[in-house]
Amino acid sequence: MNQLLFEQSTGNISPNVFARLETTKLLSSFRPAPRFRFDGGERPVAVAGSSSAAAPGSSQSEAGGGTDSSSSTSIWAHQAGVNVLALERLISGGIDATIKIWDLEQCSNPTPPHTYRPVATISRAEQPASSPNTTANRRLGGGSTSYTTPKPPPGAGHRFGITHLSFYPFDSDAFLSCSYDQTLKLWSTATARVSGSFDLGAKVYTHAVSPIASHLLVACGTQHPAVRLVDLRSAAAVQSLISPGQIGGSAGATLAVAWSPVHEHVLASGAVDGAVRIWDVRRSNGLVGLLDMEDSLGILHPGRAPPAGTAESLLQSRGVRQSARAHNGPVNGLTWTDDGAYIVSAGHDRKIRVWDAATGANTLANFGPTIRNSHIGSLGSSMFVSPLGLTRAKKELLFFPNETEILVMDLHEGDIVSRLRGMGPGMAALRTGRAGGERAVKNRLTSVVWKGAGGGGSSSGHVMGGRNAAGGIYSGHLDGQIRAWMPRLEGLDEEDEDNSTQEAAEVRTKKRKALDDAFKSLMGRQVTFN
Repeated sequence: MNQLLFEQSTGNISPNVFARLETTKLLSSFRPAPRFRFDGGERPVAVAGSSSAAAPGSSQSEAGGGTDSSSSTSIWAHQAGVNVLALERLISGGIDATIKIWDLEQCSNPTPPHTYRPVATISRAEQPASSPNTTANRRLGGGSTSYTTPKPPPGAGHRFGITHLSFYPFDSDAFLSCSYDQTLKLWSTATARVSGSFDLGAKVYTHAVSPIASHLLVACGTQHPAVRLVDLRSAAAVQSLISPGQIGGSAGATLAVAWSPVHEHVLASGAVDGAVRIWDVRRSNGLVGLLDMEDSLGILHPGRAPPAGTAESLLQSRGVRQSARAHNGPVNGLTWTDDGAYIVSAGHDRKIRVWDAATGANTLANFGPTIRNSHIGSLGSSMFVSPLGLTRAKKELLFFPNETEILVMDLHEGDIVSRLRGMGPGMAALRTGRAGGERAVKNRLTSVVWKGAGGGGSSSGHVMGGRNAAGGIYSGHLDGQIRAWMPRLEGLDEEDEDNSTQEAAEVRTKKRKALDDAFKSLMGRQVTFN
């Protein structure tokens, strides 16, 4: 670090190069930050017949009339398990259909331990909403939008587990959620009240909003093979994207959708049949092409005729096979690089593939045999590429939720840069819908989100950790915990961290005293052998 500062001060390296060198080092130095915890306010499951069973809303020590040493550690963000996360403010969705909103700016000092508590909780809806339609006006992205939507009761939540969450890209006062209850909902962040609800008639696995588009189309991946486009202006599913021959027994559900960050009408989707399809939503037959894992040249390489004719002849003229597949298994992860130059896909064949977005060519990046990806749910935003500008060109890093660890890998070479471990116990006991019921599940990573600070103090951007550096990455887990990960900073060694709290110092003193007593008792005793 001192050498870099000297080189910059003497003019040997530019400020931009200096910044890239530092951020590249920080990107590969993430580690657990257990001092940051998330308490959703849920208490441990009461044990039948136990006098220490806590009443709802009370602490365990108060209910039992004594102090429980585990009460300080038995906290969960969602006791039934965290299914998905999204960041502007942090929002989390649980298996139990609850949604919680967290204010990460609660922690003004990132050094001492801090426990976050939700600023709002959206409870599970026990009954489906059935009310007459009403017309609502809402400002999204600085414009006034009028649409008709079924009027739900105030704050009506989902009935089944949350599958995906995302903030509206132009207005952080609105966010979207989808669920296994077949609905997509629009919410107000400030009031935690539902603004619109859309019944899609099939389980909704994921959704996506274009980060640059002026249209208000939400692409939804459902149990149905077609990609559903919901227009927030008209509150209707205005279009279904489906390719020739896609309807059939082998087509299956759509598990991943992702809009291009540079072309507002271009959408990528991944399905159970292993295909990654590229769509142009302006076209009546919107299919533009399919990514082919056997094609390393692309659809626009020299020697091929320019596209012309109908949709099917157009694909044939580009050399695209109707049977082309991106993976030998369901595709449940899709993301674009910030500049729109590459598409990254992940499938149940335990492969990650990187594609040239301009030609559709497979770049043949090899990530090795360490990839684990077998769950039917969508990876959503959990697989992401480091923001543009943090690393040198062609040296971007891919963050991938590898079930029990976060892999940080070179996007183009496939090399593992670091493994983020420390996910808690291998098995977790989760609360079920039955009173006092629990079930044991294998703990795994369910969601990963990036927090940075961009220009103007916004909470999304390049700088790791946000305004108060309270964690650069947040992960959700089936054991009900949300965990924070921070980059290692200069001048912060392990000994300083261990001495950060008086409690840790007292624990170490007791351990040393116990070891000294044991040593003295053994050395001072005469042992006689018969």
